Amino acid sequence: MYTSITAVIITKNEEKNIERCILSLAEVVDEILVVDSGSTDKTLAISRELGASVLESKWLGYAKTKNLGNTAAKNDFILSIDADEVISPALKKSILLQKASGLEGTYSFNRLTNYCGKWIRHSGWYPDVKVRIFNKRDVHWTGDFVHETLQLPEELKVKHLPGDLLHYSYNSKADHIARTKKYADLSAEKMFHAKKAFGPLKPIISGTAKFIKMYVLKRGFLDGSLGLQIAKISARGVHSKYKTLAEIKAQKN
Repeated sequence: MYTSITAVIITKNEEKNIERCILSLAEVVDEILVVDSGSTDKTLAISRELGASVLESKWLGYAKTKNLGNTAAKNDFILSIDADEVISPALKKSILLQKASGLEGTYSFNRLTNYCGKWIRHSGWYPDVKVRIFNKRDVHWTGDFVHETLQLPEELKVKHLPGDLLHYSYNSKADHIARTKKYADLSAEKMFHAKKAFGPLKPIISGTAKFIKMYVLKRGFLDGSLGLQIAKISARGVHSKYKTLAEIKAQKN
């Protein structure tokens, strides 16, 4: 039994990515819904031109904004995809096969990240398994500060589909550094509200451990010079997270 799917994409100033994302969804989904939070570029015009429906909303946070899109979707089954992601041909084939026989439960697949023009297959970045197809009646997004998480009932089965979700993530080293700092600040805020305690050596120990894990244990060295760059920036991000947490605590006390 054929099952219809709505793709939900949250956006803000994604004119560089949105066309590639929407075009990859052709024949895969039955509705494309763009939930936009204040774009000032051509994101909305491009989305509408390509046939997507647009819902404009103030930014509610990652989880609440995605849940808003799920609620507005015409179909129960949702394909959640970011503007900088693309459905690969192999993944498209897998999804279409499942749709034709009828969707049940939830579905996951691997995400392959393009970093500064190169596909990263190590460093702990691949396989980056994501649950992205689900029935909105069964699951919802949770999370307030950093990354959103799908809340899945324990009895709900997850089927893994062949094919990659292609993630055109960081275009430059500067982009990676800026976004790592942003997420470090958000993580520090989350830890502060959770009353997270740590010792003076925690930033150094955690940062060093992060580098070793990504570059050595997760074989980041096989990604060449970019693998080294990823590990260094990620380690500095962990160090920055604890440093920012200490600063927040000092300001609040």
